[in-house]
Parts: sequence; structure tokens; C-alpha cells
Amino acid sequence: MQDAVTISVAEAAGESRGAERWRLIWRNVFPFVVVGGLWEIVAWAGIFPQRLFPPLEQVAASFYQLTVSGILPHHAIETIFRLLSGFALAAVFGTIIGVLMGRSRRAEDILLPLVSIGAPIPGLAYAPLFLLWFGLGNFSSILLVGFVSAFPIIFNSWTGVKAVKEIWVRSAQSMGADDKRLFRYVILPGALPYILTGLRLGLAQAWRILVAVEMLAAVPWGLGWLIFGARKFLNTDAMLAGIVVIAIIGILLEKYVFQKIENYTVVRWGMTAK
Repeated sequence: MQDAVTISVAEAAGESRGAERWRLIWRNVFPFVVVGGLWEIVAWAGIFPQRLFPPLEQVAASFYQLTVSGILPHHAIETIFRLLSGFALAAVFGTIIGVLMGRSRRAEDILLPLVSIGAPIPGLAYAPLFLLWFGLGNFSSILLVGFVSAFPIIFNSWTGVKAVKEIWVRSAQSMGADDKRLFRYVILPGALPYILTGLRLGLAQAWRILVAVEMLAAVPWGLGWLIFGARKFLNTDAMLAGIVVIAIIGILLEKYVFQKIENYTVVRWGMTAK
């Protein structure tokens, strides 16, 4: 009798978990279903010519053809290389500068005015200067991506260090923590949620400037180049296929990079809810 009750409870728990899993999947899929349905209604209503507003099946067919032919993967690989190279520069130098500003009053007085002046300027406004200074191609694109995407990382790292509670610092110092241990076990963990937010914002900034600069920097491959080239010939389906790839890459980076880092750090340390 007891075994039967145990089995029934286990089955009920399994069904509950299954139902919760399906609810979670549906909750994530529902917005895409709504947007896709609205897109199809507009596409078939004749409000715009189908060449300019193609239905989803036409976009899917173009996506498949470009992928099978190897064109879309080649463009995506080139863009990912530029994105990750530039973003890596921004992540390293932006975090270092932001933490330095947060820990040193002198560094803050010197660097904060410069960062405050440079950050509001649109990233695209820097593009002509970088192209003149460093020439066309990958090098100038990577440097520009790193420069523009560093600003939100600097600001958030600086804010995170300044936001560390003074009582944490004093408690660590009273227990004999030196500067190295204080930074490793108090300052960095306390500022990490802000730093991760800055990295997310920096990555979004990197995407925006990279796609734009690929249209200007005379690079032979890249998703920005694909979108810009397709626009000339009114290949809206190819443009949308490139945009879909950008969205997929962004989702993968968020899910398998930022969420993993967050789960293994601030969530594991109990500093934020999962």
C-alpha cells in the first residue's frame, strides 16, 4: 500500500514538472507566435509589396538556401570574429578602467570627464575617424567595436565598485584582509552584477556599431555587408535572413555565455535570484 502511494506521489510530481516545463516553453514561444502571426497577416494583406515585406515562408526559404550554399555561414563567421575580437578588447580594458576609477579617486578625476564626454557620442560618428586612421578592413572595424562598446562596461564597472557596501570593506579589513584579498573576495564579487550588466550592454553596443561599420569599411564578408548588399537589390528576404542570424547569435551568447557566468558566480553566491 505504501509503495503504491509512493508511486502515485512520484507520478503526480512528474506530471507537475512536465506541465511546468510545457508552460515555460509556451511562455517563451508565445511572443514569437504572436509576432509571426501579425507578420503573416500584414504580408498577405497587400499593405506592402511582397518583395518589400515577404511572408515568413519566403524568408525561411532564403535562409535555407543561403545556409546550404555556405554564404550565410561565411558571413556569420566573419562577423562573429570581428564581434568577439572587438568585444574582448572592450571587456578587458573597459573592466580594468572602470574598476580603477572606482578604486582610485585620482583615476576617477582624470578619466571620468573623458569617458563622460566620449560615451554620448554615437558610435557611428567615430567610424570615419577610425577608417581614416587605421584604413579599411578588419583592423579598424575591430578597434572601433572595442572602443565604442567599452563605454557601458566602464560606467557599469565603476558604478559596481562604488556600490560595494562600506561595511563589507571594513569588516574584511578588520579581519586582516590585505588589498589583494579585499579586491578578490569583497570588491570584485560585490561589483560583479554591475559588471555583467555592463558586458551585456557593451555587447549590444558592439552589435550595433559592427553591423553599421561593415557597411562602410569595405570588408568583403559580414552580416552587415550582406544586409547592405541585399538592400541594393531589394532582396528583403536575404536582409531578414541576416537579421535572423544576428538574433540567433545574440540569444546563444546570452544563454550560453552570460547566463552561465551569472549562474556560476552571482547566483551561486546568493547575490541575486536565479
